[in-house]
Amino acid sequence: MSSIDNTYDVAIIGGGLAGLTLSIQCIDAGYKTILFEKETYPFHKVCGEYISMESLPFLQRLGFDDKKFDLPLIKKLQLTDVKGNLYDFDLLPGGFGISRYTLDHALYQLALSKGVEICSNSKVQDIHLQNDSFAIATVKEKYVATVAAGTFGKRSNLDIKWKRDFIKTKPGKLNNYIGIKYHIRYPYPKDHIALHNFSDGYCGISNIEDEKCCLCYLTTANNLKANNNSIPEMEKNVLFQNPVLKEIFSTAEFLYKEPLVISQVSFSKKRQVEDHVLMVGDAAGLITPLCGNGMSMAMHASKLAFENIHAFLQNKIDRNQMEDNYTHEWQQQFSKRLWMGRTVQHLFGNNTSTGLFLSVMHNMPWLAKQVIRSTHGEVF
Repeated sequence: MSSIDNTYDVAIIGGGLAGLTLSIQCIDAGYKTILFEKETYPFHKVCGEYISMESLPFLQRLGFDDKKFDLPLIKKLQLTDVKGNLYDFDLLPGGFGISRYTLDHALYQLALSKGVEICSNSKVQDIHLQNDSFAIATVKEKYVATVAAGTFGKRSNLDIKWKRDFIKTKPGKLNNYIGIKYHIRYPYPKDHIALHNFSDGYCGISNIEDEKCCLCYLTTANNLKANNNSIPEMEKNVLFQNPVLKEIFSTAEFLYKEPLVISQVSFSKKRQVEDHVLMVGDAAGLITPLCGNGMSMAMHASKLAFENIHAFLQNKIDRNQMEDNYTHEWQQQFSKRLWMGRTVQHLFGNNTSTGLFLSVMHNMPWLAKQVIRSTHGEVF
């Protein structure tokens, strides 16, 4: 373990699920660990807030007490086409609902209690490898670390600085989305999650803690532009064409003054290592929300990253092997799931293809089971 001030074994840029779970694994293994987060905990994030059951044993091993929050267990999936026609499916292996506000804050407190140094309200301006160590600069301080991980989510200033491929790609079908999230009170069954289609998008609803629901939708930037860049106007003109969504938006109690919004969301392929920094979570590759497993993938990737970081810091492999092993394991674990997500996404948000796809799924239960199962991983 390092002992010099501002010198660390592991530096993690980004304090979401990937960063926090990676930091806990590193500190548990005895490594001096620092994590940088540009926001101040607790805070909300645009997210579907459904976690598949594959992740629960991992969270429990880290020390997360799920029993403390009385979380809704989700076992049923409802899908509607653009016209509001409803289709029901079993959701196996299922999952649970919890807000990012609650989960991230609980993991933040857990990481702090174990000794992770967390720099909140701290944005990393630059990071690069020199003399086999990373030089890291924020506005206020400079740091040195043996290993660095980028867990900063969908899009950051470092992505732009590195000129990553998905940043340079022109706006297209996979890289110009917006995500919008609300918390609401609405009498939706606790064991259900739904995805309601509308023209060029879909909206999810599911229960989280404290008798609340997460209402989160994804659509194209063009949809918003066509409605005078007005979210309320777009919801009225586009989302309300699905009668199920119209009923939810018209009768629910909205708990935010304004929705949370994220723009320039890209589902384009990304590299898992950039300039020797291991990319984890959405920074490594973003799964379409209809598969509902971005949070599980982020945590599983943190485990893959940790195992390779641990081997490197124990001098069992060199840096190149660490990077190559992590890339290979990440792709082996997630590439098929990402492909399935992108494939299904092309069929959603369209009057014809969505209805046809859901009808086929409904009439062929074995196919529905296979598609749903392919969007969930195994316990890790």
